Amino acid sequence: MDEKKTEINVVSVNISKKKGTVKHPIDHIQLDNMGIVGDAHAGSWHRQVSMLAKESINEFEKLAGRHINNGEFAENITTEGLLLYKVSPLDRFVSDSIELEVTQIGKECHGDSCAIFREIGNCVMPKEGIFCRVIRQGQLKPGEILRYEPKIFRSLIVTLSDRASRGEYEDKSGPKLKELLQAFFNKIKWHNDIKMRIIPDDAEMLESILKEAKENNTDFIFTTGGTGIGPKDITPDVVKSMLDKEIPGIMDFIRLKYGQEKPNALISRGVAGIIGRSFIFTLPGSIRAVEEYMNEITKSLMHLVYMLHEIDTH
Repeated sequence: MDEKKTEINVVSVNISKKKGTVKHPIDHIQLDNMGIVGDAHAGSWHRQVSMLAKESINEFEKLAGRHINNGEFAENITTEGLLLYKVSPLDRFVSDSIELEVTQIGKECHGDSCAIFREIGNCVMPKEGIFCRVIRQGQLKPGEILRYEPKIFRSLIVTLSDRASRGEYEDKSGPKLKELLQAFFNKIKWHNDIKMRIIPDDAEMLESILKEAKENNTDFIFTTGGTGIGPKDITPDVVKSMLDKEIPGIMDFIRLKYGQEKPNALISRGVAGIIGRSFIFTLPGSIRAVEEYMNEITKSLMHLVYMLHEIDTH
């Protein structure tokens, strides 16, 4: 089945008045900006609503040797039709009346503070349960359908080079950056769409492209080329003038790390930061530099995304 069109069935909706206890099925739940009205886990945080797939419960029943009731794992919404633990943070579940955004996969097991763990000595929720926050408020009942809509991370790679833009030589840094970025997305299983542009070393053209990317809520913007000190090296200057927040540590670390062996690396004026809701990183134009920079940048990308979207992963 195509993940982008998956629909799942709401088997049960469940609440509890106290934390650490099983939840009990009810005929409907009311979701507001704090979570589920009347549920102990509602609040101003990222784990407002918990979900668990019937498929996970059925497998656990075999280990437990008994029937597991909906809500026994303290899940608010019991579903069927998709292995929920395979989704990713920022994916969404949508119906005509409500919308939930995934914020966490699994959790730390609380052991003795969990009712079913005290009885059986194990629990499936820490590994296969997921947590969401409410995006659109409304009512949800058993038997309703939720559409699974994975978050598509959109990236734009812009190569700045007068000669490459005129077709005088083949741009290799942009394709290499795309290759590395795609490998990163594949590794963490994020759905993505990567677009590429080649433009001359033109400040007005770059500024126009960045404004458009900001308006389109592009998640990641990468540039290659124009980070040196030559008269046409305008990339960092344009980008820095448009930043809402700079993230200096990433580029400073890269310069120092590689500058110890290759002093010329210290000359790069690359910057990193946020424009609107878009992360932007300016990289030098050589293939080797792209590889070195991306090796360090990708180490922080997930955490940066979670911070920007106010997801506490600590």
